[in-house]
Amino acid sequence: MQHKPLSEQVIVITGASSGIGLATARMAARRGARLVLAARSGDVLARVAHDIQAAGGRAIHVTADVGRREDVRAIADKAIAAFGGFDTWVNVAGLTVYGPLREITYEDHERLIQTNLWGTIHGSLTAAEHLRKRGGAVINVGSVASDLAFPFQGLYATSKHAVKGFTDTLRMELIAEGAPVSVTLVKPASIDTPLPQRARNYMDREPSLPPPIYRPEEVANAILHTAVHPQRDIFVGGGGKLFVMGKEFAPGAYDELAPAIIALQKRAEPPREPEGALHTPRNAGQVRGDPPIYVMRTSAYTRATLHPLATALGFVGIVAAAAFTMGRNTRERRRDEERLAAARMQ
Repeated sequence: MQHKPLSEQVIVITGASSGIGLATARMAARRGARLVLAARSGDVLARVAHDIQAAGGRAIHVTADVGRREDVRAIADKAIAAFGGFDTWVNVAGLTVYGPLREITYEDHERLIQTNLWGTIHGSLTAAEHLRKRGGAVINVGSVASDLAFPFQGLYATSKHAVKGFTDTLRMELIAEGAPVSVTLVKPASIDTPLPQRARNYMDREPSLPPPIYRPEEVANAILHTAVHPQRDIFVGGGGKLFVMGKEFAPGAYDELAPAIIALQKRAEPPREPEGALHTPRNAGQVRGDPPIYVMRTSAYTRATLHPLATALGFVGIVAAAAFTMGRNTRERRRDEERLAAARMQ
């Protein structure tokens, strides 16, 4: 399955006011897509849409809480009213909570699941209903936590595991009915976004992300690639893929890393804003956070995943060139040995 070029698409992006969602919106606008931007921070979205329009793009914004089905329905209705429909729907909206499971309140548990899981469910089902008629893509942003547990981010990992199960089921049902809709799960590793700063925090330290950390533009690029060239799922960040492979190979050993994983999620300084944006939107408008460690500029693994044929051809080319060089060197060495032997006989 292949979809329209980005320059001919209308793309809906939830969680578009910060982090991966904002990076994806800006990149999609530069590539010519028309955009429907949704998040709780309407004032931020208005500025983002204005900037896109000032640069010659087309974008509208919708203030919405994806945990409310009626809000998600309103996103679709406004996309249809403004552009006649949409071609790709990207579910990015999500937050996290740092702290041990036993200390987190029921209200915080419920709010996180409402946003991360139910927001994805509402968006996916609303999008699929529309796209059944015209074809297109549903792209859900999961996480490496879709395959790994993270102590002190237990509910986040729970929600992302559930997003994976839901996404896989939706894909299979659409295949069974022959619907022209692709469903992709994007699984980023740690990404340099404001997620830790906007998290609800029960710890005695400011939260952080475990290394390695990658740029949000790597995720945005993967999302937009699959909007045209669908793939089943994509890891963004080779480090995340390695962790998942290690956990599958030795799950008990991974469990024993719990103290180290907890320590890696704590910075040296005390909490800045422990309430975060879980219940009330705040601190939106930024693509990147302020991690205390180095951020990887690119992921060679992810780029290879997005372009497997080109990567394979490149590898074959390297092998062929190496074989040709080795063969030429062998032939030249053999000729030298023959000339040397002939000279000795004279």
